[in-house]
Amino acid sequence: MPVQRIGLVVHQGRSAAVAAARSVHAWSGDHGISCTEIDVWAPDHERRSGREEARAAGDPDLVVTLGGDGTFLRGARIAVKTGASVLGVDLGKVGFLTEVPVGDVIRALDAVRTGDALVEERMTLTMRASRPPEIPAELESPLCYGRGPALPPPQVRPTTTVGDGWGMALDVNALNDVVVEKLSRDHQVSAGVYIAGRLLAAYSADALVVATPTGSTAYCFAAGGPVLSPHMDAVVFTPIAPHMTFNRTVVAAPDESVALRILPHSGRAAVSIDGQLRGVLDPGDWVGVYRAPQRLRLIRLQPTDFYGRLRDRFRLTDAPATATDGESAPFFRPDSPVPPELAGLRLPPPAAAR
Repeated sequence: MPVQRIGLVVHQGRSAAVAAARSVHAWSGDHGISCTEIDVWAPDHERRSGREEARAAGDPDLVVTLGGDGTFLRGARIAVKTGASVLGVDLGKVGFLTEVPVGDVIRALDAVRTGDALVEERMTLTMRASRPPEIPAELESPLCYGRGPALPPPQVRPTTTVGDGWGMALDVNALNDVVVEKLSRDHQVSAGVYIAGRLLAAYSADALVVATPTGSTAYCFAAGGPVLSPHMDAVVFTPIAPHMTFNRTVVAAPDESVALRILPHSGRAAVSIDGQLRGVLDPGDWVGVYRAPQRLRLIRLQPTDFYGRLRDRFRLTDAPATATDGESAPFFRPDSPVPPELAGLRLPPPAAAR
């Protein structure tokens, strides 16, 4: 893919990320490519929406993130607004989003420039709401304590807001999840949960998570949700510590929405998108979460070994009863000719076949 402008998101607290940033700047200079650092943490100016950040950086066609998954999500929020691709360079500890080792950043940039890199697309979520979410002035300081200033409230997309009862379409994209959670420790959030427009149940819980398959290994997983392949499309609903017998995750089809209506006697609830606080809901407010038309484009050097990474990141160990059997032998061996009936399957690279 042709690259003319790079937007660089750097975790300044990591020396390896700062050093890698210098390499990216040098590579860009050698190839006559504009490279602009996007400081999404800057304390000396108000935080900006993803669209505003992209515009301030000259609308890059490639966003490079140097850090962990948190840094990647900050870059993804910007890239998805302009259709730019994201190259996530891995300097994290547990993440699933960044896959290019820091030592391969120049090789990855070369592959992007010559068209040899792989592009992997991921589903994102967007929202409608009964009113534009905002953070009341009296709550901003306690809610954002220790986290820096909040992102601006999501903008309303007037061209897609039509008809009574459909709410307001918001200009947001979530790669991982949308979370509605209680504001006070002694008052849970109570909400009616609707899937595909039908009431599933009224929940009283600490939080309610709506996630993508990519986000299934994030907050959703920590709450007991399932692991979903990031190559599929689905909308995943998981309650957090619900006060009810039914506490299971529901995996909805990609064309089914999940809506949360705050009940009259509920406490207020905070709305976070990919871990970023974006607003406060009052009783009677609602949000509807559904698959967005925009997909995020991820740059890879090789096909994603998701299940190998799952085993590695979560340090999965084999059952003690299998110890005498030794290491499991490879299953499919893609270094030999692939049988015709398997040709359509997603197979691991030879080195990852186990």
